[in-house]
Amino acid sequence: MTLRIAMAQLDMLVGDITKNTQAVIDAANQARDRDQADVIVFPELTLTGYPPEDLLLRPSLDGRIESALLKLLEEVQGIYVVVGYPRRIDGDLFNCTGVIYQGKLLGEYAKQELPNFLVFDEKRYFREGRDACIVDIKGVKFGLTICEDIWHPGPIAQAKEAGAEIILNLNASPFHIEKMGQREALLHQRATEVSLPIVYVNYMGAQDELVYEGGSFVVNARGEKVSQAPWFEAGLYCVDVIVDESQPNKVMPVAGEIAPALDVEASVYQAMVLGLRDYINKNRFKGIVLGLSGGVDSALSLAVAVDAIGADRVQAVMMPYTYTSSMSLEDAEEEANLLGVKYSVLPIEPMVSAFSDALAPEFDGFSKDTTEENLQARTRGVVLMAISNKKGLMVLTTGNKSEMAVGYATLYGDMVGGYSVLKDVFKTLVFKLCHYRNSLGHVIPERVISRPPSAELAPDQVDEDSLPSYDVLDEILHMYIEQDLSAEAILATKQFDRDTVYRVLRLVDVNEYKRRQAPTGVRVTARGFGRDRRYPITNGWHIGD
Repeated sequence: MTLRIAMAQLDMLVGDITKNTQAVIDAANQARDRDQADVIVFPELTLTGYPPEDLLLRPSLDGRIESALLKLLEEVQGIYVVVGYPRRIDGDLFNCTGVIYQGKLLGEYAKQELPNFLVFDEKRYFREGRDACIVDIKGVKFGLTICEDIWHPGPIAQAKEAGAEIILNLNASPFHIEKMGQREALLHQRATEVSLPIVYVNYMGAQDELVYEGGSFVVNARGEKVSQAPWFEAGLYCVDVIVDESQPNKVMPVAGEIAPALDVEASVYQAMVLGLRDYINKNRFKGIVLGLSGGVDSALSLAVAVDAIGADRVQAVMMPYTYTSSMSLEDAEEEANLLGVKYSVLPIEPMVSAFSDALAPEFDGFSKDTTEENLQARTRGVVLMAISNKKGLMVLTTGNKSEMAVGYATLYGDMVGGYSVLKDVFKTLVFKLCHYRNSLGHVIPERVISRPPSAELAPDQVDEDSLPSYDVLDEILHMYIEQDLSAEAILATKQFDRDTVYRVLRLVDVNEYKRRQAPTGVRVTARGFGRDRRYPITNGWHIGD
């Protein structure tokens, strides 16, 4: 016998239970009629979308979920539906998956391992399940697990002991660099521990800072990958399993298509495009406006914006001042033309002069300092926000992780906006991503990438006047932010001098207040400035500890 399983990696809207339920019905009908599938498997918490956060605390949640399940029971026929949802049982809320067929709930499993680290807060909402759930589908015993369960040996071993012959693992596993390879190694380990094939179905889409890249896949009982759905593409992807009672492992997945692996630059770029697209469209913005400075960060941000929602929905604004070079003006215009966006040039000198004149009595007796530089940035912020209000466009900020880490950004200036695609991208990776994007089609002038980075807020200014080289800075930041190494532990690597390390770490610590006020943005590393990292603004922690 052969069973066909459809892996549904779909892009749901968090909180829209009615629409998500209809999407499940439509996908199930399509899998049954078009793909001739026997079973369709959806990701974790499909009916609410993931992560629903404090929507799970709303009093009306229980009724909405029960109505959704009733609709599925009534309207889906002829195919086994395995779907994730939250459900209250005897007063406690559980992260569940159920198997629905011909108007009946054949079985229901409650997630046992609740992640409560980095971006996850599941113990805030759910109680842990205790028991395995095995559902017989056409003579095959399917064991159910949910996401974090697979990262621990207990739940899958329990399912095997209860009689499982194949494991369905429903996931909402967010993207970060290297996560793809980690999942594959993990499933190899789990499959070989219990000698069972595993079907791993992952969420696809973006929710605020989190991106889910899909990539659902199947391993056989030896842990070998036999099928791989595409990355960053919603759809239904089928795998056949042969059921042969004469074999020691009677359920054997058939080798199918395996989507090619993505390198770091390709995966990060696609994550940024998906994250921005979903944020704009799900929040119903008309489009994007951003400041195009002629620098590398705004150049990359503009390319991502166009790839995400199309040139017709993007406006770039150059706002030159006294210190803006002719090179920046030329490069900004060239990129806008290459990408085909609406392009405006709005000189800010008259506006800065008006602010300066109004503030002159307050500034009397004070010498010029960064206040005047910040005034330029804040004037640009006012211009962009005015365009945003008038045209209904969202301001896309363009600062990168290196700058935000050390506070090299102006509150209410270049930090104003609704979203940032570079928020979790170190400067050294920004350059690599520009080269990657140009490999797909030349849209970023080479001079933008090769020239020394500068905020152009003062004469002959370059970033390395006030910061270490980005190669040095980013490595220190990686150790401190993503690896949680102390100053002394970083110094023990013998790569950096003491003054530089302590200076960088102090800049990170004292600028927490800025990062708290920064817009959300795509998470691409294992430790972003968002849900991952929650440090108190006011604290007395010593840097060396």
